[in-house]
Amino acid sequence: MHIVVLGSAAGGGFPQWNCNAPTSRAARQGSVTARRRTQASIAVSADGENWLLINASPDFRQQVQQNAQLWPKPSDSKSGGLRHSPIKAVLLTSAEVDHIAGLLSMRESQAFTLWATPRVHAILAENPIFTALNPAHVERRDFALDDRRQVTGCGAALGLTIEAFSVPGKVPLFLEGRIGAGGDLAGSSDETIGLKISGGGKSFHFIPGCARLTPELRDRLRGASLLFFDGTLWRDDELVQLGIGSKTGHRMGHMSISDPDGTLAAFADLDVRRKIFIHVNTTNPILIDGSPERRAIQAQGWEMAEDGMEIHL
Repeated sequence: MHIVVLGSAAGGGFPQWNCNAPTSRAARQGSVTARRRTQASIAVSADGENWLLINASPDFRQQVQQNAQLWPKPSDSKSGGLRHSPIKAVLLTSAEVDHIAGLLSMRESQAFTLWATPRVHAILAENPIFTALNPAHVERRDFALDDRRQVTGCGAALGLTIEAFSVPGKVPLFLEGRIGAGGDLAGSSDETIGLKISGGGKSFHFIPGCARLTPELRDRLRGASLLFFDGTLWRDDELVQLGIGSKTGHRMGHMSISDPDGTLAAFADLDVRRKIFIHVNTTNPILIDGSPERRAIQAQGWEMAEDGMEIHL
């Protein structure tokens, strides 16, 4: 199984276009070693030829250009080989803008299968802009939670199996206004999901957003061989302390890394063999190579996802 990290940052990328926090400013000025990053997405393939895209980032076009595995290849199609994509399917873990906006860059009459929970499909159906994905070319398929499913793309099996499971999160930002003041933002059980992806006798877990580690989720991840996990914020009140926002990480549906009930503490006894932070916010100091925070996560066995990182299982 082949995995390519297309993007590793949270919404807005790194440095975020309008952010002048110390991390973003330092990266923009080149005063520290901090690699620029696009918004979180990965691609997975069982054979290195046909690919499943996990979340369609707003940076989709740039990510394709930067990863030759996803470039068009000659084919014997009716277009004379001038139209092709090795991306055969897209799977969405939520309906957040960071996960769905890239679909609008995939509207050029290219066939692929769009996988999502019934809830996420319903959200897309409410917005007429997504009818730009012509149903004559884009087949929409859904899946149930906790059910193993063979992934197909363009009518053919991709050699990958998914098992989707509920993850504590929240409704997409653009739907919060429907909830009302003081309402529950958690949404339905299939609002935010994690994935176990299997192929060729290997498997890994992908959870780019998670508000807390429940006992059920702990049991599911214990002893996992490879995990990509939400690395949005170093501390829960990061944006508040910087003076650039009023929301905590918990309010945004994300665990913090360093707090007493954060990710480092929660995973200390789970024996996950390889742990990689993804979806890292532009304010998070782990983005800076050699920072105390980066060294702290490395000391506990965590890595940072990098744009272009390749893993073969």
